[in-house]
Amino acid sequence: MRRSSVPRFWYWRMNILTGIMSRLPGRWAATSPRHASGELPAEKGLVWRRLNGRAPRAFFPSAQRAQIVALACSLPAESGRPLSRWSSAELAHTAVAKGIVSRIAASTIRQWLRHDCIKPWQHHAWQKPTDPEFLKKATVVLNLYQTAHALARRGEIVVCADEKTCMQALTATGGVDPAAPSKPVRHGARYKRQGVLHLFAGLLVHSGETMARCFQRKRFMEFQDFLQMIFRSLWTTRIRVLHLILDNGSTHAPKQIRGWARSLKLPFKVRIHWLPVNASWLDQVEIVFSPLQRKVFTPNHFVDVQELETRVMNYFAERNIQPQPIQWSYTSAMLREQLSSNPHRQPILCAA
Repeated sequence: MRRSSVPRFWYWRMNILTGIMSRLPGRWAATSPRHASGELPAEKGLVWRRLNGRAPRAFFPSAQRAQIVALACSLPAESGRPLSRWSSAELAHTAVAKGIVSRIAASTIRQWLRHDCIKPWQHHAWQKPTDPEFLKKATVVLNLYQTAHALARRGEIVVCADEKTCMQALTATGGVDPAAPSKPVRHGARYKRQGVLHLFAGLLVHSGETMARCFQRKRFMEFQDFLQMIFRSLWTTRIRVLHLILDNGSTHAPKQIRGWARSLKLPFKVRIHWLPVNASWLDQVEIVFSPLQRKVFTPNHFVDVQELETRVMNYFAERNIQPQPIQWSYTSAMLREQLSSNPHRQPILCAA
């Protein structure tokens, strides 16, 4: 039996204000041929059937898209929303509330923002340098990192020193259970405080070796003892200069440490280089503290402070078996380029 041709008819309705196109009543086909006038026959028993049940796709003018993208590039507080950052669903809700569109799907907004590389739901912290000598101090430190190996061959070593304070010894109630099939390591949520220790650590930049010592308190007196341990160590054998990189913390006594170092009458020179204010991210020893926190103090379960000290010192002893220098790639040239290309991060020159 020959199959009769089925004409297809499209009915579109477009809202001029919103730009949304819809199909009415949809894509239908008739089982009988069309009249010569082009109209569907109004015969009794005419059967209609739907060929495509998919919903019509909306069309948005470029002006509406630009308004929604501009909304995503603003803070929610500017639109009266009690939010910290946008999500695609919140953008869709706000766009409808503002009358930009009558309706829009969150997936459509995500597609637009993905095309424009805009992610208003993400956030990144940054700060403007406040040290008037930020570039000068940072350049000296970054150049020392970059030339650490060459300096070591000439008898000059670069050492970063800092402290990790308030290392608490906590005893978890119920202890710590090892991992099991389909179960992670488990530890009690409640704990008992057993005491606090303070860690002083130094990093030999060109080799990656570390030197550490724990104290009950964190004063300049304890820091002096730690520095003397470095000065008497194998690191200083047959060297001419020790470049010591420090931050401006009160424990390091910026006004006293130079005179104290000269009074020791060491067989080598000690040159102290101060990091810019609020620039701990330039201190390589901070990178050593990060895995220490993850591997030793998470989860935190110690019987007493003696066990905490033993585990910390054993961690550094194990690390020194095969030390690896930190792969530092940030240079002073990159810093200058970053500051010159972004005026919002230029150092603030404070009046004396």
